[in-house]
Amino acid sequence: MNPAHLSIAGRSTGHSHRQTIGEILLQSGKLTHEEVELVSDHQKKQGLLFGEAAQSLGLVEEADVRSGLAKQFDYDYVQPGDAVYPVELVAAYEPYSSQVEAMRSVRSDLLLGWFNKGHKSLAVISLNPGDGNSFFTANLGLVFSQIGKRTLLVDANLRSPRMHQIFGLPNKAGLTDMLVGRPGESIACAERFSHLYVLTAGTPPPNPQELLSQASFDEVHKDITDRYDVTLVDTSAFGVGADALMVAAKVGGVLLTIRKNRTKLTEIDAIGRQLLRLNVQIVGSVLVDF
Repeated sequence: MNPAHLSIAGRSTGHSHRQTIGEILLQSGKLTHEEVELVSDHQKKQGLLFGEAAQSLGLVEEADVRSGLAKQFDYDYVQPGDAVYPVELVAAYEPYSSQVEAMRSVRSDLLLGWFNKGHKSLAVISLNPGDGNSFFTANLGLVFSQIGKRTLLVDANLRSPRMHQIFGLPNKAGLTDMLVGRPGESIACAERFSHLYVLTAGTPPPNPQELLSQASFDEVHKDITDRYDVTLVDTSAFGVGADALMVAAKVGGVLLTIRKNRTKLTEIDAIGRQLLRLNVQIVGSVLVDF
């Protein structure tokens, strides 16, 4: 898969009737019944789409129309200005942007080259701390969920976990708790995204590397991959320690995130040799710029 340069700062519902944009804007309070009739008349006279006609009359904003289209096609995203998530989660806020379109290209490559070939999970790993790996993984998971794939984000970065912060979730129970056999459900659905789930890191362990190397990780990994269409595993950076290698060896496939103007080719070569010795497939690499 060719590296994709990311600058990061619908599916069918199965129902026979899909709501029109007019109905959606009416229900959301953006238009009144009288305004819907006015827009419909203007639409017919001018040969416009309903949203275009409503905008040309100054009754709604472009963001209102885009939100209506998202609802019409059952496509989850968050309105700009709605501070539910950090702005770096661009797939939540800017589905029409070039950055998110690049994410979709990565998604297509991974579907064709990995997930559609019988694989259910993939480790997403950077070479150095601070390369934005967690935000990239979160965005990638989100675009998978937006095509109706039951997608699980697993925070296996047990040293500096981020997924609970990105998605505003508690981190009292998570992956570490599942690995030591503590009872209870640790997986949460991400707010506003019906097909996106998150397994946070959980209780901070004193021995992250040893915990990830245990057989319990294999058991948990098999259980969760049986339940989801796509599982993306966020890890600590290769430069931090052997944690990422432990996860990569168990998952079997790796997507490398490479930081623009920071990651060295010698580092990439060294990691590639290590993964090769572990029989781990490098599914692709992505150039990110945060």
